[in-house]
Amino acid sequence: MVQRQVLYLGEINDGQHEDWCRAIEAFDEGERRHTQLALFPADRSVPEHAQAHGVQLRLDAMELHRPRQWGACWLACQLYGQLELDRFWAERLPHSREGTRWQHILQTLVCYRLIDPGSEWRLHRQWFERSAMADLLGADFALAEKNALYHHSPRRRA
Repeated sequence: MVQRQVLYLGEINDGQHEDWCRAIEAFDEGERRHTQLALFPADRSVPEHAQAHGVQLRLDAMELHRPRQWGACWLACQLYGQLELDRFWAERLPHSREGTRWQHILQTLVCYRLIDPGSEWRLHRQWFERSAMADLLGADFALAEKNALYHHSPRRRA
């Protein structure tokens, strides 16, 4: 296996690290506004400059649940948009009477074929729930339901 470095982001000094810690933003649901937070491991004390907004995290207790592929999905959606495929299909694929959004199904199928090609069955049973497509399209799992994926035409035939 051959590896090649394609990008070096450099190193940050202590002052830059402090600035970075100050730049973390969170949404306070109770106050309905954004708040600046600084995150620090629980085994270290919060520096004086971050006392008012420092949050200590127990890194050893953190768990990852339902990890999803985000970057590739986001990039595929960006490419789809830059090629104006969303605009092209908007007038050609109206929503069904039942509310099926054919544009989102098509975009999901295109992104799936670009990122990790496979069958519609695999898309329905595995890939969709492990991807960020639902979040990116503002949809839910019904988008990848097998009946929607196997139904090849949004128009009923006479």
